[in-house]
Amino acid sequence: MIDSLANHSTPALERPHFIVRNMGLSDYQATWQAMKDFTHARTAQTCDEIWLLQHPAVFTQGIAGKPEHLLHSHGIELIKTDRGGQITYHGPGQIIAYLLLDIRRLKLGVRELVRSMENAVIDLLQDYRIKAVGRIEAPGVYVGNAKIAALGLKIKKNFCYHGIALNVDMDLTPFSYINPCGYQGLQVTQTKDLGITDELEVLSNRLAEKLQEKLIKG
Repeated sequence: MIDSLANHSTPALERPHFIVRNMGLSDYQATWQAMKDFTHARTAQTCDEIWLLQHPAVFTQGIAGKPEHLLHSHGIELIKTDRGGQITYHGPGQIIAYLLLDIRRLKLGVRELVRSMENAVIDLLQDYRIKAVGRIEAPGVYVGNAKIAALGLKIKKNFCYHGIALNVDMDLTPFSYINPCGYQGLQVTQTKDLGITDELEVLSNRLAEKLQEKLIKG
C-alpha cells in the first residue's frame, strides 16, 4: 500500500533522470492525494518520479467529464478527479504508470508529453510484434479499433501528475458499464488477449524503461 509515501520511504531505483517506485495494489484516493502532496512540495531540484501500481476496482471521472458516460456503476465507486479526460475504469491486472514530472526541465510541451506516453506503449507492444497506434482526436493507444491504454494528466505550474493505464490481465467487464473515455461502444482489449504471456511485473518494468527513453528524447 502507499501509507509510506508521505516521507517517500518506498524503496526506490535511482535513474539518471527518474526515480521509479513499484507500489503494488494501492487505493486510488490515497494515491491521488500523495501525487498532489508530492507536486505541491517539489522544487526545481526534486527528481522526477514514475509510480508503477494497480488500483482496486474504481471508476474515475476527469475534471470536464460528463456523468452520463457512466451507464451503471454496478456498485463500483466513482471518483471525480482532477485529471483531463472523461470516465475510465481501473482495476487489478491493469498497469498504472503515474508520471510526476517537471515538464519544463524535460523541455516537453503537453502535446509532446502525450505523444511520448503513447509511443512508450506503442514501442512496448512492437517488441511483441503487435502493431498499435495513437489517435490525435482520441488520446490513448489502440490495437485495431480497440483501446488498450488510456491516459490523463494534470499540469500545474510546469509540473504534471496522473499518467497512463495499460490493460494487461484484468476483468474487462466494467468497461461495458461506461462509455470508455466518452466514446459509446468503444471496444477495449488487453495484452493477455493479444497473446502476450509476460506477467504484469515484467511488463511494468519494461513500460517504465520505455517511458524514460521517450521522455528523455521528447
